[in-house]
Amino acid sequence: MKAVIPLEVIERRILLIRGQKVMLDRDLAYLYGVTTKVLNQAVKRHIDRFPEDFMFQLTMEEAKIWWTEVTAGGLRSQIVTLKRGGHIKYRPYAFTEHGILMLSSVLNSDRAIKVNIEIMRAFVRLRQILASNKEVAKRLDELEKKYDAQFKVVFDAIRQLMAPPEPGPPKKRIGFLVEEPHVPYESLKGSKKQRRR
Repeated sequence: MKAVIPLEVIERRILLIRGQKVMLDRDLAYLYGVTTKVLNQAVKRHIDRFPEDFMFQLTMEEAKIWWTEVTAGGLRSQIVTLKRGGHIKYRPYAFTEHGILMLSSVLNSDRAIKVNIEIMRAFVRLRQILASNKEVAKRLDELEKKYDAQFKVVFDAIRQLMAPPEPGPPKKRIGFLVEEPHVPYESLKGSKKQRRR
């Protein structure tokens, strides 16, 4: 069965905010094929289904940090007017995994259900990747402790290669150095007057 939205697209939109993996309202609206306004209105109509651990609104500081990372450019054009969509008008809402699950019951559409299935797969895959990375890091620590004495020479050689070079004697200049005595030049104005006489 072909995915409605590629898993990579969803994974790029999962952010880590306040120590939680979340997706923002504008990204979810894009994936569901609705506007952000429609998504937020549906949530507000069923606000009792979205406690703080399901959904929270970003502070203005968090929103500005997120916005500068997204736009990676200035907010103003050369003629000093705001570009359309070039600034933050509303603070975005962030939905945790549980909040995203609840969205499928609020947005009653086939696309919302299919997209939610793909989003849940992305969250599961992300959890698996994080778990395997922790396992690999733990294994490397164990190996480093076990073989630290045997590879001390290798580690020392690597550290020497990584050290910045020591400054040596000043380098000799390349090329020719021409030294001329200072020659006083006459101004052209004075010489023209003398020629006319």
